[in-house]
Amino acid sequence: MITPAIKALWNYRGFILGSVKREFQSKYTNSMLGVGWTVIQPLAMIFVYTVIFSQLMRAKLPGVEGTFGYSIYLCVGVITWGYFAEIVGRAQGIFIENANLIKKLSFPRLCLPVTLVMNATVNFGIIFSLFLVFLMVTGNFPGWVFFAIIPILLIQVLFAIGLGITLGVLNVFFRDVGQLFGVVLQFWFWFTPIVYPLNILPVWLQSLMKLNPMATLIGSYQGVMVHGQMPDWFSLLPVLLLSLFICLLGLHLFKKHSGELVDEL
Repeated sequence: MITPAIKALWNYRGFILGSVKREFQSKYTNSMLGVGWTVIQPLAMIFVYTVIFSQLMRAKLPGVEGTFGYSIYLCVGVITWGYFAEIVGRAQGIFIENANLIKKLSFPRLCLPVTLVMNATVNFGIIFSLFLVFLMVTGNFPGWVFFAIIPILLIQVLFAIGLGITLGVLNVFFRDVGQLFGVVLQFWFWFTPIVYPLNILPVWLQSLMKLNPMATLIGSYQGVMVHGQMPDWFSLLPVLLLSLFICLLGLHLFKKHSGELVDEL
């Protein structure tokens, strides 16, 4: 199934790229500053986190020297979590939101989640690039170890799109899925060490965090960007296997119920 799906997506690459371009442009239609907002918003976020947490609150991370240690820790977690949440949060409603398009046009339905991921990646790329500029200006860029985040990102995207497609198919038939997952996502954020460091938790809770794939992924990002350490690749292996499983599950559900999606919508 995977090879024909990739071939179909490649044949419709023009449709996908056109959709990405239209969505990006539509966000800033009738806006005086236009695309400038893509720079202003992340800059404002970085500024607020830096001022509040590194200056006013004087927050510190154990073992991390420097004024911006906690700010970098927080920004890395929030930005990468936001990338995950955007993909999954939008993917769980992707088929319902595009019901009219699905009914009227004949195209590979997987173009929709792929377009979504590409749009989220553009947004993430802009925000993360500005964050990297901040790191360089403040002298906190981690060096060559930075490139270790690339495989972490790939695992995260795999996990997010697999979970998103699975929820997206289920949400067509059981509309409570989307509402419930919105609540779950909020709790998931706070059960992931983003705002707080993992080592402040009790030992038993730290062990429990190993069951949270996003805790492992975001902890790996933070280790690279804050401490300049290579990720523990062995700890990422279970997350990779889980991501592959969820992707295959999502594709299986999509293939099995693709014929019923139009009728249900």
